Amino acid sequence: MKNLMLIVNPNAGKGGYKTALGQVLHIFYTGGYLCRVFFTEGGGSARRLCREHAAEYDLVVCMGGDGTLSEVTAGLAETENAPEMGYIPMGTTNDMANSLGLGKDAAECAHTILTGRAMELDIGSFGRNDRFTYVAAFGAFTDVSYMTPQQNKQTLGHLAYLLEGMKSLPKLPLTHARVEHDGGVLEGDFILGGVSNSTSIAGLFKLDDSLVSFSDGQFELVLVRYPKSIADLQTALTEYMNRQYQGSQLTVLHSSRVKFTFDKPVAWTRDGENGGEHLSAELAVIPRAVRIRVSPERFA
Repeated sequence: MKNLMLIVNPNAGKGGYKTALGQVLHIFYTGGYLCRVFFTEGGGSARRLCREHAAEYDLVVCMGGDGTLSEVTAGLAETENAPEMGYIPMGTTNDMANSLGLGKDAAECAHTILTGRAMELDIGSFGRNDRFTYVAAFGAFTDVSYMTPQQNKQTLGHLAYLLEGMKSLPKLPLTHARVEHDGGVLEGDFILGGVSNSTSIAGLFKLDDSLVSFSDGQFELVLVRYPKSIADLQTALTEYMNRQYQGSQLTVLHSSRVKFTFDKPVAWTRDGENGGEHLSAELAVIPRAVRIRVSPERFA
């Protein structure tokens, strides 16, 4: 038998782990793994658990939302000879799970982990010590995930994010930024900016699958300029709907490093969690930092 480290966030989503955990453990046991379960105890817990124990196991699996996944990937990236990992999404939005083609059924995900192949996954650094798995962003809607009350998330699910996002419509933020990337420099007023390694951001902003590669050593740099008129807002919506990624209002570029400089502190979100306020932010890809098991169909 091989050894499996199962990290569970008991507060993720609607607490679905309570009904799924027994079945998941049975699937892993019959698949040849002895499981030890670790429950997270707040922010930073999953990352610490990985640093302290992951090297002792043949496989690490997390059950939780994108925030839990983010901590586990950060911990594994800091672990020498880290094992492969698996993800059983139990959160509300599960952006990264959707991007990786993982289903919502815990048993199905457990089977995928047993039969799947390991995909190398880039993650990002945010400054010296912080990490993120799929997005670091500022501006409109980016704070919806961590500003939405947990009770609302558990009661309303994905609808809670949409309701909180609708509240933000009358007060679109204006952020002036200088953006240095691999191809040059951009400067302007933006309502949304950031980098991602995902096809979905907060369940509200989506990119074409063909635009995103999870292990190419590059972020997708997304910038939406501040609309100075109703016409500009309509243009931004049209460019987004038509996937015009080099438009006058919407810009999507590829870059391995990005530096944002602001004229005042700006609030960030990283993988759906509060990322603090920063006058400047330097982000860089950590290439192929972890190996995550996905369905073989992802390699077709």
